Amino acid sequence: MAVRNIVKIDENKCNGCGDCVTSCAEGAIQIIDGKAKLVSEVYCDGLGACLGHCPMDAISIEKREAEEFDEAATEAYLKSKQAADKPAAPVFTCPGMAAQQFSAPAAPTDPQDGDVSSQLQQWPVQMTLLNPQAPYFQDADLLLAADCVPFAMGDFHSRYLQGRALAIGCPKLDDVSPYIDKLSEILQRNSIKSLTVVRMEVPCCGGMTRIATEAIKKIDRDMSFDEVTVGLQGQVKGVKTIEVR
Repeated sequence: MAVRNIVKIDENKCNGCGDCVTSCAEGAIQIIDGKAKLVSEVYCDGLGACLGHCPMDAISIEKREAEEFDEAATEAYLKSKQAADKPAAPVFTCPGMAAQQFSAPAAPTDPQDGDVSSQLQQWPVQMTLLNPQAPYFQDADLLLAADCVPFAMGDFHSRYLQGRALAIGCPKLDDVSPYIDKLSEILQRNSIKSLTVVRMEVPCCGGMTRIATEAIKKIDRDMSFDEVTVGLQGQVKGVKTIEVR
């Protein structure tokens, strides 16, 4: 230790207003039990920036033996203090991720009436957002569809979506590993009555079939599913049953 200038606080005069705290750039002064206190000698540079901010004249500078001012330790202390004082970020849940189940019409509306009703019975539908424990998966007929299918197939709702729980994804643009895990968890947790995979005829869309196959293998259970291949203009090009053992 060396003899140097350092802050001295007269606690009998201090009223705990805190003006000295905000004026000390090093954070060496804090209000503790209603009084200003020097928290550590190594954080005080002894320059006295706090003197003119004390309305009670409770702060002075004295020369005495004290630990040396440590700039690096002071910087680390300020950073830790800022992190501790920073309010926790509010937990935000996207409204679009909230599981919802609703009733679809018993039968699709006749397109000639000019109003074709949606057969969607749940939200969300994208694989990433799905909750495997959502109630609409229990005892469900599950439809796994490629993103492009509903755009190509004009009667997708009436032909395949009606009465089914839905999961969608793109095997070309998305990372399918999480999809395999998600689907396997859905199959494991729920008494899925049937699984239908609807994919486009383009080769990359065969990844939808692989997602289903690999998901079934992960649950270590024999299961079959129907693979429906849709042409680029919406026609069904083929349907086959795939056994996974």
